[in-house]
Amino acid sequence: MTELTLGQVILLLSHEHNDEVAIELTRKYCLQSTNNEIQKKGLEFLYINGFYDDLKELIKLNEGSEHYSNRLWAKVYQIVLARRTRSYPLEQMRRELQDIKTDDPELRCLIEFTIVDTYYSQLEFGQIGNLLSKQQALFDAIHDQFMLSAFNLRLYQKLFIYYWKKNELIMARKYAFRAINQTTNPITKLNMHVNLALTYTFDTYYQGMYHLKEALKIAKKHNYSKKVYGIENHNIPFLSANFNKVDGISSEDPTEQAHIEIAKGNYDKATEILQDVELNSPFKLYYMGLATQDRNMLTESYKLFIEKRNDYFFSRLPLNALKEMGEI
Repeated sequence: MTELTLGQVILLLSHEHNDEVAIELTRKYCLQSTNNEIQKKGLEFLYINGFYDDLKELIKLNEGSEHYSNRLWAKVYQIVLARRTRSYPLEQMRRELQDIKTDDPELRCLIEFTIVDTYYSQLEFGQIGNLLSKQQALFDAIHDQFMLSAFNLRLYQKLFIYYWKKNELIMARKYAFRAINQTTNPITKLNMHVNLALTYTFDTYYQGMYHLKEALKIAKKHNYSKKVYGIENHNIPFLSANFNKVDGISSEDPTEQAHIEIAKGNYDKATEILQDVELNSPFKLYYMGLATQDRNMLTESYKLFIEKRNDYFFSRLPLNALKEMGEI
């Protein structure tokens, strides 16, 4: 009798249980299965569902496998984890990935995704173009439905960021909604809602706040305290101050405290707060430029967004400020 594929296991469990129970049972199955294909594909399941401690355990299991293919998969996922923690230089990770030779279409696709991820870590979003030129051929060679689904989810997330930073918001939001609808991972849903909210920075306050409230609901339901803190002290104050809707809004973050004061017209107070803040990001330069009405700071913020981050979306913040000052 042929053993079930991981995709079939997930399908069966999802018919019998709700999403959370099905994910938990699949997690255990990936760690306990002795089937070498499940051990390989389980790495992707654990990764896309955020089970990073379990992923380390399964990587070790694959490293000790008698199958060369499993050991190669383990090597790639080791780099996947290393990129998340910035354990060693991204350039070195890319070299190691490019040196791996394989005819396995799933592993080749995984290597390409991970190479693009290293560029994303450096805020070089344009590199998605290299993946897109190869993507159709890579995907066509894969017949495992679970892996295809997982890779599509990864692709949607990358395309969302790619189009967002290029300021092509209709396309960006299309891929964001696809990712939200395809994943059952609460962290992925939460992060997508937060980023989707930020795409409304120059459009509508209420649409942006809707997505932040959705993200907050998920964060509170799953007791993600750091995420709750970030949404309440960074994202909500940012969007609120940006739209001058700051009644009852507060933040523990000095930068956003200053942003709130700017929205209230208290420029001197905002400047005072920011004097103790290291101006080490284009956002902080933008806030100080707003508070002091300093054209040079706003221009520097704009340049940093474009030249250091390839971020044509948020570069609109200092650009709009300069326009309002009559500088452009």
